[in-house]
Amino acid sequence: MLIQACVSLNALPTLRCATNQFVSMCIKRIGRWRVAIAMLLCLMLLSCAGTIQPSDERRYELKGTVVSFNKAQQQVVITHETIPELMDAMTMSFTLKEDSAYDVMKAGDQIQATLVVDGDRSWLENPIVTQVISAPAGPAGGAAAIAEPQPGDAVPNFRLVNQDNRKVGLADYRGQLLLLTFIYTRCPLPDYCTLMSNNFAEINRELLKDPNLRTKAHLLSVSIDPTRDTPPVLRSYGAAHTGNYADEKFQQWEFVTGQPEEVKKLATFFGLSSMADGDEIIHSLCTALVSPDGKVLKIYRGNEWKPADVLADIRAALSNQPATS
Repeated sequence: MLIQACVSLNALPTLRCATNQFVSMCIKRIGRWRVAIAMLLCLMLLSCAGTIQPSDERRYELKGTVVSFNKAQQQVVITHETIPELMDAMTMSFTLKEDSAYDVMKAGDQIQATLVVDGDRSWLENPIVTQVISAPAGPAGGAAAIAEPQPGDAVPNFRLVNQDNRKVGLADYRGQLLLLTFIYTRCPLPDYCTLMSNNFAEINRELLKDPNLRTKAHLLSVSIDPTRDTPPVLRSYGAAHTGNYADEKFQQWEFVTGQPEEVKKLATFFGLSSMADGDEIIHSLCTALVSPDGKVLKIYRGNEWKPADVLADIRAALSNQPATS
């Protein structure tokens, strides 16, 4: 009875809604100390209710053109206009869970939707698709055909520059297991570049704990925005993710970019959509594990992979065991 009374009080704005008559009745029937316990329970329930945090959703209007889509994965690639107070115009993949939209859209259609950013997630809501009759037909099923290297393929020696403005090539990392991913520092969506960098930060911490892994594995974050992501920008961004602002040596985890054409070739090799001319960025997600002899071991598409799984693959590879499928 006491708990039921507390639950009903919890539905009221304040405890003032409990009447004096109710309190008097409780005192007579169950005693003052039991009433005190009941009131304490009510206060605890109300306190817990007050700790529920409101949603931190931010909403932005998105307008653009459908490039491709994959209904099974609930992903749509859109070339969108500038989104005020969020990001410049670019082409990238978004999560869209409304299956009915995929049944009517095709490559070249215009799309308008609400982009929701909440914590470490983002997605599209309320899509409006406007068909363009003259739009070219997309790949079968709407899924973009992306060529990517296969396990065992040799990785070319792409030439880059790191956060210290030092020239490096992928061949420089031969003898070590290399884990690389693609980012750009201005990316505002929490489940894109920020997630990739946070995942790498977690992997980096685990590698540093293990002397054996620390000497045999290396991390590389490649910026696909070489115009803006200069070495000083990469150094600042990298230090923010390693947590060592004052004296980061970047011995385990480097941040690199390069000449636009070289970065474009590197991204294309690993199956990313090529960067467009000018300032527009075509942004998708790809993380790759490269063997010590410079060959592709595994490609991690999208943002669903977990640091623990990659660490397991790293340990398996270093133990001359096949990586997990």
